Order: sequence, then C-alpha cells, then structure tokens
Amino acid sequence: MARISLRDVEKRYTSELVLRDCDLDIDDHEFVVLVGPSGSGKTTLLRIIAGLEPLSGGEVYFDDTLVNDVDVGDRDVAMVFQNYGLYPHMSVYENMAFGLKRRGLPKDQIETQVNRTADLLGIEPMLKRRPKQLSGGQRQRVALGRAIVRDPAVFLLDEPLSNLDAHLRVQMRAEILKVHRTVSATAVYVTHDQIEALTMGDRIVVMRDGLIQQVGTPEDLYDNPANRFVAGFIGTPAMGFTRCTVQRTEQGTELTRNGVRIPLPQHRAAAIPPDVDVVDVGLRPERLMLQRQSDDLGTVSGVVQMVEQLGAEYYVYVDVDGDLLTARAPRDQRVHVDDKVRLSTDGAFVHTFDTESGVAYA
Repeated sequence: MARISLRDVEKRYTSELVLRDCDLDIDDHEFVVLVGPSGSGKTTLLRIIAGLEPLSGGEVYFDDTLVNDVDVGDRDVAMVFQNYGLYPHMSVYENMAFGLKRRGLPKDQIETQVNRTADLLGIEPMLKRRPKQLSGGQRQRVALGRAIVRDPAVFLLDEPLSNLDAHLRVQMRAEILKVHRTVSATAVYVTHDQIEALTMGDRIVVMRDGLIQQVGTPEDLYDNPANRFVAGFIGTPAMGFTRCTVQRTEQGTELTRNGVRIPLPQHRAAAIPPDVDVVDVGLRPERLMLQRQSDDLGTVSGVVQMVEQLGAEYYVYVDVDGDLLTARAPRDQRVHVDDKVRLSTDGAFVHTFDTESGVAYA
C-alpha cells in the first residue's frame, strides 16, 4: 500500500498553466475520485501521480519518498484506461501475464496470479479468447485484471467506464469496488460523471480550471459545498439558484425576493457577513415542495418548463422569474408543462453564496 501526497503541484504547457496550487493527501487503501468537467485538469493530475507527466512545480510523495524524478516503471503503479489498451494478437491469459513475464516471474507464479485474478473478476472461461471475441464489459474486466495481477501499490483508473452502456457502467462500478475491497492498493479514479464519484469514492476531489475546489466525502460535498460551482456540480438534478436580498430585523433574518420571504434559522443567518445584503441562494430539489397555483400554501410562483419521469418519482423544472428551480415530486402529484405552480422551502435547508466569488456562507 502507499500514501500519496501532493504539495503545491503545478503543470504548465508552454504558456498555459493547466494545474496550480494542488495539495492533496490520499491515505493507504483509500478510494479517491477526481471529478470535474472536461479540461479541469483531473487526467493531468492522475498522469503526474503515475509519472507519465513531469511536474512544472511542486512535489509528489509516495509514503515519505519524493518521487518527482522516479520513472513510471519504478513507482509501483498500474493504470486502467478508457480504451482498454489490450494487445489484440494475444489471448486474455497472455494479456494478463505480459507484465509479469517482463518482470521475470517464474511460470508457475504467473499462472497462479493470473488464475487468482481471473477468478476474482469472473473471467476464467475467457482466458483463451482474444480481445475481439469479447464484449466491451468483458474487455474492461480484462484491462482491470491486467492491472490487478501485478499487485501494485497504487491503482490508477482514467475514465475506464466511458465506453460502456448505462447498465454495464452500474455493474462495473460494483465490480471495481469489490476488487478494491479485496486488493491492498490505494486507488485514484478519474471521471467527469458525478454520479460515479458519489457512488464510488471514499472521498471526492472536485476540480475546475486546474484548481482543486473541494475535497471531502460524498456527504460533505452534497450537504456542505464550499462554493457555488461544487454545489451546482454535485447532485442530480443539479441544485437550483436564485438571487435574494438579506433582510435583517429585530425578529430575525429573512431572504426576500419579489415579496417572497424565507426566514433563516440563527446559524444560517449568522454565517452571512453583516455587510452583505444580497446573496445567491441554492436549493436542492428534495428541499422544494410543489403545490398547485390555486393552493394557498407556497412561497414563490413559476411555470413548469419540463417534467422528468423517473418511475417512482419525477422532477419538475420550474421557471421562476428567469431562474430555473427543480422540485422532486411523488408519482401521484401530477403536473404538466406550462402548468403554474408554487414552490416552498424551509430556510434551514437553503445554501447561500457570495454573489461575486461564489464562496458558500452556509
């Protein structure tokens, strides 16, 4: 196993700075997911950990050993890529055994390790086949097996499920987690899919424009996002946002907009600096209640733009004065596009952000 530590990591391509001020500690046997939109720097950071990219600045440690100048072949890492990277002229067995043969392991030891790994991944019946005879999911299992069979200290996965259909992605997520519980390696997984990040990671690293925005457990990131970007990126459907005025009176603090008033509990109100009068307000779909326009209840009116059916429940996308808010509703609460509805919420569940920096207040 290995601890991974990044200190002030920076990467520059000619004049373009693609990574900056990256600090991260990954514990032994931890499964950490790097997530962010395309171009956020997550794959570059993974390749720096692997030794495939030289640093422009900063330090990388495995345990307490500085590995900046250690070649990729000497870092005891194994990688799984999006495109599988299998040798088409070799059988599954030969693909999995290739790295072990290059290391000069005895034939009987190679056979033992390949068979053990094949059994773990359920690909024993395929050992004599060639990659072209396998499905996409089977090829990905072989690619995983070729990495696992080496028993590396660090296991790096770069969007390995991108080429699979939705059903296989779910299945392979479970397979990867099962494998990780079985082996002793530390795992770093790159994806742009925040659902994969939430369901797989012990901790998640959210990246944007070469900067680490927040590091935390899935619960931390969902419940306590550090800024508006993280709040909008983590969660499906995404958090909705609207801008409100902060009204302070002797009776308490309220968020107001167009006559709508949302009282804030004391701890939420105290987080907003006293000189701030306008905030961006974030609302999760499950914290918004949906009523018909004719009902007396509700805090804000809007028009339904889209209804997303999900079987047992559905999501209603509502245009509120130009802002799109999403409410989760039970199956029996039917609404249709162009219906007028009201949305209500509890101030205890709102998130507030600085209108310029996007930093979270509460």
